[in-house]
Amino acid sequence: MIRALDIVVNLWTKEITQHYPPELDQFWNLVNILEMTKQGVTVERELQMMDEAGIDKGLLVATTGAPVGSNIFFEKPFEKIAAVCAQHPGRFKGIIGVNPSKIMTWIKKLDKAVKEYGFVGAHLYPHWFDTAPDDRMYYPFYAKCAELGVPIQIQVGHSAQWFLRTVAQPITLDRVAIDFPELKIIGIHIGHPWTEEMISMAWKHPNVFIGTDAHLPKYWDASLIKFINSRGQDKVMFGTDWPVVDFKRAMEELDKLELREASKRKLLVENAARVYNLENWI
Repeated sequence: MIRALDIVVNLWTKEITQHYPPELDQFWNLVNILEMTKQGVTVERELQMMDEAGIDKGLLVATTGAPVGSNIFFEKPFEKIAAVCAQHPGRFKGIIGVNPSKIMTWIKKLDKAVKEYGFVGAHLYPHWFDTAPDDRMYYPFYAKCAELGVPIQIQVGHSAQWFLRTVAQPITLDRVAIDFPELKIIGIHIGHPWTEEMISMAWKHPNVFIGTDAHLPKYWDASLIKFINSRGQDKVMFGTDWPVVDFKRAMEELDKLELREASKRKLLVENAARVYNLENWI
């Protein structure tokens, strides 16, 4: 049995980070990774850091964003993510970002990433598009994910980037979950600061789950820990959004939480394996 599966991991090579828009520097500084971002981190070093933390596998995200009314755009080409996954098939699986600025172009990318490159899910940053998750402009992506049988991660909660408006409170997943009962939806970033609202969405809908990434375990609300230990033991998945949250620190702080052993196993491995259909991979 593996020790941990991280559902939100970023490729951070200089080839990738040098193309980030400068508007993000304030956020990288806020989470103390500005220097790391400027220098980049090799794949080999990232894997070493995972090993040191006891994280055996990760879902590598090809993030993308294009704020409405701005000239800002970024994309981690999914082909680069696919190449890293192919080089390390026992460690990484790909997650394809979706971008509604050009719907058919990105629908084709989603289809190709899953069918040809073996990506296991999709990822959406609503804040980057200044539009809540329940807007119909995202519906073609939800429908395609449901058709392909892959989950979609949606960043919920507030945006920590100073230039982006907060548009994705967890309650905005309610309509999506109703309209797409076949679609597995993971509200990542815990929904902070509306954690209890995120818990209520996961409790209400069989197809809604919670990702714990981007927030250190020491800062998790007591209500989330209680949920993981009880009625939500099958609904929450571990993630870091590395390097936003350090692999080793996340695991060390997780060990200090009062989690039942069975609930902890589900959080770290079993829930993600089931939701992402990765039982044969682990």
